[in-house]
Amino acid sequence: MVESLIELLRWYSAMGVDIAVDSTPHDRLAECAAAASARMEEAASSGVADKQSPAPLPAPRETTLAPRREPALALPAETLEQTARESAASAITLDDLREKLLKFEGCGLKATATQLVFGDGDPHAEIMFVGEAPGADEDRQGVPFVGRAGHLLDKMLAAIGLDRSKVYIANVVPWRPPGNRTPTPLETAVCLPFIRRQIELVHPKILVCLGAASAQTLLGAKDGIMRLRGRWFDYAADPETIKAIAMLHPAYLLRQPAQKKLAWQDLRALAKEISRLHPAS
Repeated sequence: MVESLIELLRWYSAMGVDIAVDSTPHDRLAECAAAASARMEEAASSGVADKQSPAPLPAPRETTLAPRREPALALPAETLEQTARESAASAITLDDLREKLLKFEGCGLKATATQLVFGDGDPHAEIMFVGEAPGADEDRQGVPFVGRAGHLLDKMLAAIGLDRSKVYIANVVPWRPPGNRTPTPLETAVCLPFIRRQIELVHPKILVCLGAASAQTLLGAKDGIMRLRGRWFDYAADPETIKAIAMLHPAYLLRQPAQKKLAWQDLRALAKEISRLHPAS
């Protein structure tokens, strides 16, 4: 019975139901009516109210409606993408880029997410990992890869002598999609200039794309992850290209543990490339 309840809670969390508001539903209209009735009865019993007629309701106050502002998401996709490119390009530091993302209103995921999940690790690292989007745990803590998949990523890093203090970790989309759904093409497109600028500002020697979505978005590939994984690519960056490799996402490995052998092969390839950066060590 307990295991069934735990599985149900996990399913709720995966579907996006991860914040409890109350244990029972409330009829707020009925509560307001009951409260008003109680006040009238109290006034009548104290002799304050006129027993022949109820107390008059206060006259409504005149209000001035604010001018309607066109929501950013109603703008054409090309305009949103252009705004994102201009905002990202103007960032001169990672902190500056984070502030611009906090002010950016062109992605609807910002309205449903708890907070921005920007990045974690060494901002000057030689190895940068990029996933697709945050999950529920990341959304709560504001740090990428801190859930079950993140714990597995930590173990993968440790297997080749790395940890979070030696790498930098981010996502293509910095806000959690509701229910952990896949980001839409528009959501990915408006976030793409920001992750590209984030990569430029970190400027790693090696870029690791975790999962098909990250690899296809950043590398412009169309193949599935099984064809992309373990292969080296040239990621175009300013002022020079960055070596990039696609790997299986830790979340996929949790669902398909038999594929960890492929992940180990890719980790060995990554470790070999890292050793070339520091041949003396």
